[in-house]
Amino acid sequence: MLNDLAALDSDNALRRRIKHYAKPALLIIDEVGYFSYSNRHADLPFEIVNQRYEQRSTLVTTNRPFAEWNDVFPNAACVVSLVDRLVHHSEIIAIEGKSYRMKEAKEQAAERRSRQQGGAK
Repeated sequence: MLNDLAALDSDNALRRRIKHYAKPALLIIDEVGYFSYSNRHADLPFEIVNQRYEQRSTLVTTNRPFAEWNDVFPNAACVVSLVDRLVHHSEIIAIEGKSYRMKEAKEQAAERRSRQQGGAK
């Protein structure tokens, strides 16, 4: 979404695309925090969240606590306002624990070793 918006070169096209993302009843923004973004990238989700604020639902997944969002959007003044609008009237669910992907990878590796050891007899 951010790259799509940042690639637009005219203000009119950008406004139309922001309206596109602001329109759905539920907008899911997945994996905030896996990459760092420029100031321009930080302004764009703020614009969308601001338009949706108190009108439509937004679900955000992130691997970072909000206190670290300044690392995701370095030097962006709007990060505090973005987080403020996201957490107001929200339900925050913190999921802690081991990665299910890592668990599955370890199980698959153990199965392969077991098959290899069984075939070597």
